[in-house]
Amino acid sequence: MIDIKFLRENPDAVKENIKKKFQDHKLALVDEVIGLDQKSRQVKQQADDLRSNRNKISKQIGALMAQGKREEGMALKEEVTKQAQQLAELEAQEAELSAKVTEIMMQIPQIIDPEVPIGKDDTQNVEIERFGEPVVPEFEVPYHTDIMEKLNGIDLDSARKVAGNGFYYLMGDIARLHSAVIAYARDFMIDRGFTYCVPPFMIRSNVVTGVMSFAEMDSMMYKIEGEDLYLIGTSEHSMIGKFIDTINKEDTLPYTLTSYSPCFRKEKGAHGIEERGVYRIHQFEKQEMIVVCKPEDSKMWFDKLWQNTVDLFRSLDIPVRTLECCSGDLADLKVRSLDVEAWSPRQKKYFEVGSCSNLGDAQARRLKIRVSGEGGKKYFAHTLNNTVVAPPRMLIAFLENNLNADGTVNIPVALRPYMGGKEIID
Repeated sequence: MIDIKFLRENPDAVKENIKKKFQDHKLALVDEVIGLDQKSRQVKQQADDLRSNRNKISKQIGALMAQGKREEGMALKEEVTKQAQQLAELEAQEAELSAKVTEIMMQIPQIIDPEVPIGKDDTQNVEIERFGEPVVPEFEVPYHTDIMEKLNGIDLDSARKVAGNGFYYLMGDIARLHSAVIAYARDFMIDRGFTYCVPPFMIRSNVVTGVMSFAEMDSMMYKIEGEDLYLIGTSEHSMIGKFIDTINKEDTLPYTLTSYSPCFRKEKGAHGIEERGVYRIHQFEKQEMIVVCKPEDSKMWFDKLWQNTVDLFRSLDIPVRTLECCSGDLADLKVRSLDVEAWSPRQKKYFEVGSCSNLGDAQARRLKIRVSGEGGKKYFAHTLNNTVVAPPRMLIAFLENNLNADGTVNIPVALRPYMGGKEIID
């Protein structure tokens, strides 16, 4: 959510930003919110004037009563009563207008970074850099579930009977590999100075609306029936929520945290053949990283975060590339986003395994995450998040890139301590 003061003073810049995100249907919101905001401030001023006047009259009443001028005092009391009713009406009107302003402001997209390429959707994202040499083996690489089934590592049929489509049982060495990747990613991030955290796996609605847009919430989140709780779709939400309504000392920043959690997602809509198996599912586990920092440091942390993911994948012999997300592919709260994609020898192309995002002060403004700076001046922090690793998709990349012609899978040196010293899965 952008600053209402910025919108008041720069409506044309806000509209231009909306156009860059190809959301022209939101252009009218700018003028609408300016009108409502002006009316809200007028009502607030009237209420403030009335409160001030009421205080003056109350003092006059006290003085008159002290002088024995009861009739004059009682007359003024009646006036105070009338003004109290008037004030109550103004306060109700002020609250209603303020709520409308907030509702509209939460629909207006954040101002994007100047480095973001302009494009309508993800087909116009821009490749930045490749890391590692993509290899296509001479033998045919099977679909990932076929690789897992040959190694007795997955049971989709039983999962469908128990929970429906979009779930799985991982078994044996594949299940162990899944846990090993999570544990390795945890230690990888701890070694980079991040504090490890296991957060709540459910969050309240005020946290949900603080960290994401209404559209994202509707398409992703599972609501707990009869409770003000949602299952998290990613741990970054509860991790950022940890700092809700706080004032943080400037010298304590940045906060750098890495978190483990299960994730739950509706994953609405139809999906293609390449999204069968464990690619797009309702439940998975993930290692995440988040940063809460000063505004001037967020660009530096953005580059550090995506580099962490690249380095982790390269340590496991998986070629990757980075893509700068274009304006039309950015969620409304994001200032900038970069995807990390892993090489798929079977598809002979890259596919997304992680996403790094700088949200500027959007989440901090919604959640009131403030910083106390020099001289006690308060300002909103910047928040960033990035996927360390999400094993379902990570497993696809891992298995395809470490597969041998005989169907066995090599275990990279870095992962062997987490696999009991095993060098191969057979």
